[in-house]
Amino acid sequence: DLAGYLNYKLQAPRSDPVLSQHPHDYPYCLVSKELRSIIRSLLAKASGFLELFFDHCIYTMLQELDKAQGQSQNRPAKCLTVLWALGQAGFSDLHEGLKVWLGVMLPVLGIKSLSPYAVSYLDRLLMMHPNLTKGFGMIGPKDFFPLLDFAFMPNNSLSPSLQEQLRRLYPRLKVLALGARPEAALHSYFPSFLSRATPACPPAMKEELLSSLSQCLSLDPLSFSVWRQLYSKHLAQSSLLLNHLLQSWESCSKKVQQSLQETVRSFKVTNEELAARGAGGDTDVAACDTACKELLCKMKGRGLPWSRLLLVLLLLAAGLLLHDVRTHGSFQASSCARLLRSSGVLPASQLAWQKVSRACLQGYR
Repeated sequence: DLAGYLNYKLQAPRSDPVLSQHPHDYPYCLVSKELRSIIRSLLAKASGFLELFFDHCIYTMLQELDKAQGQSQNRPAKCLTVLWALGQAGFSDLHEGLKVWLGVMLPVLGIKSLSPYAVSYLDRLLMMHPNLTKGFGMIGPKDFFPLLDFAFMPNNSLSPSLQEQLRRLYPRLKVLALGARPEAALHSYFPSFLSRATPACPPAMKEELLSSLSQCLSLDPLSFSVWRQLYSKHLAQSSLLLNHLLQSWESCSKKVQQSLQETVRSFKVTNEELAARGAGGDTDVAACDTACKELLCKMKGRGLPWSRLLLVLLLLAAGLLLHDVRTHGSFQASSCARLLRSSGVLPASQLAWQKVSRACLQGYR
């Protein structure tokens, strides 16, 4: 009776079954507090029948749509009505909203009549739940990478405006996918990031993939072992990543540089084996080998700077000597001179200096 009364009194505009011009809780937001209280108490008393009640409401809405002429033309409207009804759960619970979106809206992403609502619902869902922690664990690699492709791959089934809207949501979707401990999850994303990072992929997507691959290596050490396993089958992609790491070398942490050194050395061995067998494509092997050599040169260049260290020590010794002389009034009275005299170094050095001076004078004459 309640469902019939509400459906009779609350007629949705046929031209806009998802009520896009209204608040998410329309028309419930218009009723008085007293009526809201009555509805909530009635639903609480019938908690065991809520699933049947929900099914009945949807079935009745679809029946009403069928009464219109041209039922085949109402198929998009009926689909949107179901999506709208299922999506209501998400506005109070991010976990449930993501479950609905991944289950029924992601599969229709790309269908011209349904994509705008699917993207706008996701936008509203994430806007209403800025704290993403309740959604951790909902998006895995299986769902994440189709979203990445929709957001960055040109000429897909989304319009440019919807793709741009989805790309703005992508950073938050990535946070949801990686969860509370990215350092324990990133290695499982590394293979799909790497396989997509081809030389021919679009610039924006290539930038995102290389950045994500660098993040995998920086935060999750297991990514290095995954990369070593994939290397010989992904030479072109590995060449891009190696050159990216070469360009961003100065910003890499020492820990990453040490792990990378071991990995690059193993790549060098693999490159020699591939070149000897003539496998993997000469161009790709050569490009990888060149990048490996340049990285190894970078690593060697970060050895202990002996010349700078020696210069610092000399300046430090000169400063201490100057302070000692000023404190005692003269070099002969200084602590350094006493130490040198007691050790026999000062007389020997004075004698050597005299011999050098005498030899220089004779040579000058």
